[in-house]
Amino acid sequence: MTRYFSSNLIATAAAFISLSLASLPANAATTSEPAKTSASTTSRPAYDIDLSNYQYPYPVSFFELNSQQHAGTTEPLKMAYMDVAPTSGKSNGKTVVLMHGKNFNSAYWRDTIKALTSAGYRVIAPDQISFGKSTKPIAYQYSFQQLANNTKQLLDSLGIEKASILGHSMGGMLATRFSLMFSDFTQQLILVNPIGLEDWKTKVPYASIDAIYKSTLATNYEQVKQYQLTSYYDNKWQPGYDEWVNLLAGITKDKDYPRFAWNAALTADMIFTQPVVYEFGQVSMPTLLIIGTRDRSALGKDRVSGEVKASLGRYDRLGKQTAEAIPNAKLVELDNVGHMPHIETFDRFIEPLVSFLDESK
Repeated sequence: MTRYFSSNLIATAAAFISLSLASLPANAATTSEPAKTSASTTSRPAYDIDLSNYQYPYPVSFFELNSQQHAGTTEPLKMAYMDVAPTSGKSNGKTVVLMHGKNFNSAYWRDTIKALTSAGYRVIAPDQISFGKSTKPIAYQYSFQQLANNTKQLLDSLGIEKASILGHSMGGMLATRFSLMFSDFTQQLILVNPIGLEDWKTKVPYASIDAIYKSTLATNYEQVKQYQLTSYYDNKWQPGYDEWVNLLAGITKDKDYPRFAWNAALTADMIFTQPVVYEFGQVSMPTLLIIGTRDRSALGKDRVSGEVKASLGRYDRLGKQTAEAIPNAKLVELDNVGHMPHIETFDRFIEPLVSFLDESK
């Protein structure tokens, strides 16, 4: 039994690490990051856990957070973000906030940012605390409420009074929580293959933070790529997908990887134990669901029987159920598309997104 549990936890950890979330003074500091050079493309790249040697597609700034800073704390928290202005002469005065998934960071919004700014939108794309270039704390109590509050503090510091909120995967859970907490601020909600459309803990045995941490430490490049190949891309690999594997797998050899793995375990527990599915009926703003119906993402599938596994992550059903639960929702289903619509089939993703956003003009 122990051997079976451990081997499946390693697979689950690969899914967790590969599955694509205090009051602050008004004058909180914002600093800019100097330009970095990209890692060599001739060999498998290696990165530190803060991706300081990986160049994002747009300039990165850092917002200093006062979150969970208690007596004796010496580690400042910095939230990385890209703030990209609309193409010159095309501004429509609207802002879109992009929330990334658990296995990613804001860099994977590159093409989305280019398209939205070309359409006249200002785009804010943050890395949540413990993701991408943001701080990986030694100790932090994660919740979607906390991450939403962090993001709102960032947006307040930038003088943004209203925005459309878009979330993918874990970012969909965070975007939902943000919209519930800050409904007056949120003009529109867009959910792109969000996880959390079902409550896994009603069907899947719990895996402790310690167990997930130990298994995450064992994650390697081959596991990350295999998970993404089968779970995201239907076993059809394209060269453009390599970057998103490398960004995740490239940090596993860093000396500080145990800190990354611990934070990854904490956020995995947040996702598993803090469902938003029961509150969809309270979402009040116009909502767009973009759902790749081939997606079968679900946490803990490797800890259940084949029969239960087959019932989890059915996005061909979950998209419809969620659209019915949200009072003012529009559903766009993308046939034969998986968990990553904005990477796998960008044109089919961006057209309904821009059309929906333009409705608020």
